[in-house]
Amino acid sequence: MDPAGLPRDFGDEPLLIARKLQVPVVVGENRFEAGDFAEKRFGPRLHLLDDGFQHRSLERDFDIVMVTPPDIADRLIPGGRLREPLGSLRRADAIVLASGASGDSLTLEGKLVWRVRRGIIPRDIPPRPIVFCGIARPQSFVLQLRAANIEPVAEAFYRDHHAYTEKDIDELLQLRQRSEAGGFVTTEKDAVNLGGYLSALEPLSVVPVKMELDDAANSVDTMLRRIEERKIEERKIEERKTEERKTEERKRRA
Repeated sequence: MDPAGLPRDFGDEPLLIARKLQVPVVVGENRFEAGDFAEKRFGPRLHLLDDGFQHRSLERDFDIVMVTPPDIADRLIPGGRLREPLGSLRRADAIVLASGASGDSLTLEGKLVWRVRRGIIPRDIPPRPIVFCGIARPQSFVLQLRAANIEPVAEAFYRDHHAYTEKDIDELLQLRQRSEAGGFVTTEKDAVNLGGYLSALEPLSVVPVKMELDDAANSVDTMLRRIEERKIEERKIEERKTEERKTEERKRRA
């Protein structure tokens, strides 16, 4: 995908990943075909899949699942946001507890348990801001702002991945006038979806999110070591099967 492309062509989150990390990002309905294309085009040694846990038909070497406090109390779709029951975590290799989530109600035996701290990096916040966003859990963003002593004078929330229109911009500007706000605050994902409308909302602060993984270097080393151990074991199994086939063939010829 082209990092300079549009959300309607590639999706807002893939564009954000490509722009922030400066790495090749491949988008496709078929994960296997996307990975095959990536290997032929870019030659990667490691594939990282976003939302890959449910792709059961795709062989993988390591599964990482992040759990937040709302996830633990949530319900399955359509009554909630969970795609699978929490019991499916038994398939995971590493469970990441985020935002202070507790693992007391989860089955963590035999799992790697990682912890991350999530926060925001407020910069150039206008006075008396309006916060607006189109993300999965907008109230979490508002709580993070308030924790940073940023109190919005008004809020406007949209559906996740919302593609902003001229009508949305007009309504936001009218809200700013009514609330006598000094400007706007939004997320990086919303900035991608705003596109050319960004300048119309100035002053506008786009607030980055930061995540810090505890003992990050050791966690990555552990993951890579486990992957390599599994690869070695898979090769041994394949070698034994090959030898067994050869033995059977020799017996038939005898």
